[in-house]
Amino acid sequence: MKSFRLLAASALASLALVLAACVSPGGGSGSIASAPPRLVVFIAVDGLPHRQFVDYREQLAPDGLRRLLDRGAWFAQAHYGHAHTATAPGHATMLTGAYPHRTGIIGNEWRDPNTGAREYCTGDAAHKYIGHKTEALDGTSPKNLLAETVGDVLKRVNARSKVIAISGKDRGAILPGGKTGVAYMYMDDSGQFASSTYYMQSHPAWVDAFHARKPADRFFGMEWKPLLADSAYARSVPDEQKWMAKGGKLPKKMGEGLPAAGGRLYKDIIASPFSDQLTLEFARAAIAGESLGADDAPDILAVSLSGHDYVNHSWSAESRLSHDHVLHLDRALEAFFRDLDSSVGKDRYLVVFTSDHGFTPAPEHSVTVGRDAGRHNLTATVNKASAALEKKYGPGKWIVARSASTVLFNRKLAAEKGVDLKPVVEEARRILLAEPAIAAVYTLNELTSGARKGEPFVEAMRKAAHSQRSGELHVTLKPWWIISSGSGSAATHGAPHEHDTHVPLAFYGPAWVKPGRFDARVEIVDIAPTLAQVLGVPSPAQSEGRVLPIVQGR
Repeated sequence: MKSFRLLAASALASLALVLAACVSPGGGSGSIASAPPRLVVFIAVDGLPHRQFVDYREQLAPDGLRRLLDRGAWFAQAHYGHAHTATAPGHATMLTGAYPHRTGIIGNEWRDPNTGAREYCTGDAAHKYIGHKTEALDGTSPKNLLAETVGDVLKRVNARSKVIAISGKDRGAILPGGKTGVAYMYMDDSGQFASSTYYMQSHPAWVDAFHARKPADRFFGMEWKPLLADSAYARSVPDEQKWMAKGGKLPKKMGEGLPAAGGRLYKDIIASPFSDQLTLEFARAAIAGESLGADDAPDILAVSLSGHDYVNHSWSAESRLSHDHVLHLDRALEAFFRDLDSSVGKDRYLVVFTSDHGFTPAPEHSVTVGRDAGRHNLTATVNKASAALEKKYGPGKWIVARSASTVLFNRKLAAEKGVDLKPVVEEARRILLAEPAIAAVYTLNELTSGARKGEPFVEAMRKAAHSQRSGELHVTLKPWWIISSGSGSAATHGAPHEHDTHVPLAFYGPAWVKPGRFDARVEIVDIAPTLAQVLGVPSPAQSEGRVLPIVQGR
């Protein structure tokens, strides 16, 4: 009886795939020109602004990023539409087609509005890493993700399809992997990739075989050297600026000072080209080990390359180190694409390329080119507001903490004192808006009710706000300003301004997409319905994007 049920389920899934392929998920009729790709390779480069995707075009290899620019479909104005442009919200948006107000992923971490307890975007105390120590708040499952992904839909339609997600960060793998995919994340204590007990109890043999070779150890003693002559980096900021984090100079030796591979080496390689090389090697092992793209059931491989984000935080996207990192990344992708041509087949896979957010230039650099820019210690400003509220409304901590891009107030204290929280919040807003660096502050009620529609940043902040998870006040700084408390980070992101919202978006797969440059503004939520169209499945239920005008036969 059990085998009969399995056969019946398989037959129904196959029938559903056939029927779905005959209907346009975007609401129209018609079908795509060819069978779906055997494999969708979704690549996100963490922290890559659009400007870095196109500005070094003449220095790129012939078949790396140039494959996307010269022979793919790429968008000159692709943006995120939500305000808090951070890693987790971006990765949650990519394959759900939904912004934080629907995914629930309002930041990398936030506070529970009722208890004040810290919440991590992919934290789940019920699950542990396989073969590795798991700390409190470590990312182990997609429990907090409230929207389904394209991969979830694909697996529901066709039970034989596989979804594998790999990243240097837990959130970079778990969120694109969705509820039903399998995620692997880099462990910086061992140089290995691990999944969690949410997905399985032990790793498959191909993972153990990959780790048995100790691939991260080969980077011991290697140097990150510039790929090109010094003159090629004339447009970028030279090494060792005062505002850069420690180590802002090339060449950089991996594991310098260590007697042998191990320990700090696995952390050293993170902010270097070698972390991306290692991640792509693991992706190759996953393709072979899971037989991705080997049959007529479409699979998805989501790879998030984390190294660039660490480079840009430490030394800024304007630095020579960041410029050179893009060139190394380009060469690594060229090799990866050629391996895909060989292992999967040139006409059997589709590449989608994007980023989770852009990057605000280092304020010190912005000032040198005439911009109004600076660093603002938002925590100190919130603390000042909290002290003022205590003087006006009585003893107690009226503000619990910053929570993602919001300020969370003490609802319990207000109830105990019988104080209406609304005027407390308004008084805090007045104090915050007095700061020259702050551009806008809106209440959660204003954003969820649409009360101030049309005002600056309201729509982006509305999409970043979740009614059950966000704090009472949402804050955004002026363009070119960053939230910084002197922690040694040269630059950051998280604003609704173009420098943080504008990211690469490109597709390569001649059988399914029309090549060329597209100049109309599009949004990253458009990826999910477009992929659904190509795969012949319905769009994810929470998707708010549209099918991009690149699908062949549409």
